[in-house]
Amino acid sequence: MPDRDYVGATPSPATVPPGERESIEPGHIPRHVAIIMDGNGRWAAQRGLDRIQGHEHGTDNIRRITYAAARLGVQYLTLWAFSTENWSRPEEEVQGILRILAHAIDSETEELHRQGARLRHIGELDALEPSLRQAVRDAIELTKDNSAITLTLAFNYGGRREILHAVQAIVRDGIQPNDITEESIRDRLYSPDLPDADLIVRTSGEYRMSNFLLWQGAYSEFFFSPKFWPDFDANDLVEAVEDYSRRERRFGAIASTASGR
Repeated sequence: MPDRDYVGATPSPATVPPGERESIEPGHIPRHVAIIMDGNGRWAAQRGLDRIQGHEHGTDNIRRITYAAARLGVQYLTLWAFSTENWSRPEEEVQGILRILAHAIDSETEELHRQGARLRHIGELDALEPSLRQAVRDAIELTKDNSAITLTLAFNYGGRREILHAVQAIVRDGIQPNDITEESIRDRLYSPDLPDADLIVRTSGEYRMSNFLLWQGAYSEFFFSPKFWPDFDANDLVEAVEDYSRRERRFGAIASTASGR
């Protein structure tokens, strides 16, 4: 994760340096920002490094962006670290990512806890080794009462799989078809209390959702950054939030301005 002196050298999460958010209108900060952290492998290839080194540098960016989001006033930050489809990658890369996850949890949980971050997980933990699975649960337990920001890591996560599991739970619970509501599904998602994503950011210049937060992202605003994830910094996050703050969210309704469609 990031340089050790980054957090200590900056103000508290509740304080944003003058000018950093002066163009963001009050009340227009997204409550929940979700990021598809894309481009680690291509970032490494451009520098003549192997893909695992790209993932290491990408992991280094998590605390920086978490801290920047908290300073901006974002309450929930969800980062997609590993998808259900990523298991099909070369075994060496998959095992390298798992090692990086284990190291990050071991080395960074205490610092994130000190900064007031509440750690959560969405996805399936069963595929992880017992020791890593327990480490994730311990980190969640340690930080459960923190309130500066809720950092959710989507690991071994897929949006379709999440909805499928919710439907399976409805069947197990014996709910009749006519009694199924949107709330019935939401209550059975991986993290029912996670609010819908206001803003979804994807790095690396790709323009697709890739099976991410299909339910929670139904009415999300999108921001696509050309930067690879290891290079995506606090200024880029501010740019995404500023762009979001200038939009009018309609949720299917008619725009309030005369020029809107």
